Amino acid sequence: MKILISNDDGFRAEGIVALFNALKTVADVEVVAPEHNNSAKSNALTLHTPLYVHHADNGFRYVNGTPADCVHIALTGLLGYRPDLVISGINNGANMGDDTLYSGTVGAAMEGFLFGIPSIAVSQMEKGWGHLDAAAQTVKTMVLQMQAVSMLETKPWLLNVNIPNLPLAQIKPAKLCRLGRRHSAEPVITQLDPRGQTMYWIGNAGAAMDDSEGTDFHAASHGHVVVTPLKVDLSDHDQLGHWSDVFVRLNAPAIA
Repeated sequence: MKILISNDDGFRAEGIVALFNALKTVADVEVVAPEHNNSAKSNALTLHTPLYVHHADNGFRYVNGTPADCVHIALTGLLGYRPDLVISGINNGANMGDDTLYSGTVGAAMEGFLFGIPSIAVSQMEKGWGHLDAAAQTVKTMVLQMQAVSMLETKPWLLNVNIPNLPLAQIKPAKLCRLGRRHSAEPVITQLDPRGQTMYWIGNAGAAMDDSEGTDFHAASHGHVVVTPLKVDLSDHDQLGHWSDVFVRLNAPAIA
C-alpha cells in the first residue's frame, strides 16, 4: 500500500509527524507538505509564481505553496507513481460544517480525489494536539480496515474525518454524518498598525447553527469519530427545475 500524506499546518507540524510515524509501519508513505502554515487556503493553486520542492532533515519534502499545490505536484510528476491513498492531516483543530469550504486540509485531500485517488482529510476536534497518538492510531486502524475490505480498489471517494482529543480507549466508534451549519462568522477585528493604518483580521467562525442529530457537530459532541463523505459537484440539483422556470421567464420577449 502506497500513501501520500500532506497537510495545511506545514511539514513540521506535530500532526503530520504523528500520522507518518503511525502509517509507515503498515505502508510505503511519502510526505509532500507546505513549507509554512496554509490554513484556510481551500483548493487554491499557485499559478503565477514558481514552486520549489525541498528535502527536510526528517525525510519529508516541502513546497513553498498551498496544500493543493503539494498534492498536485506530487501526483503530476514528483512521485513518479500513483499512490493508493491520499491523506491530509492530522489538522490542528476541527474541520466540520461550513469549515470544509475553507479548509486547506480538505483542499489537499480533494486534490487527490480530483486525480481519481481515494482521499481522506483528517482533523482533531480541538487545537493543541492533545492525545495525538490516539488520533494517529485511529487513522491507522481505519486505513487497515479500508484495505481489508478493498475500499482502496474502488472508484475514488473523499472522506472528511474528525477525531476527538481523547485517549484511545475513550474514543467512540466512527459515525457517518452529514455536514452541519454554522452561524455567520463573528465581526471583523480591526487594529492600528505602528504607522496608524487600519489592519483587519478575519473574525472567529460562528457557533454551530445546525447541530442536530445526524450532523458532524452532534456526533463530535458525543465523542465519536466523525466521518462525512464529500463531493465536488456544487450544482444545485434540487433547484434546477425552479431555475428552468426562471430562465423561461427571463428569455420571454419583453413587453413593450
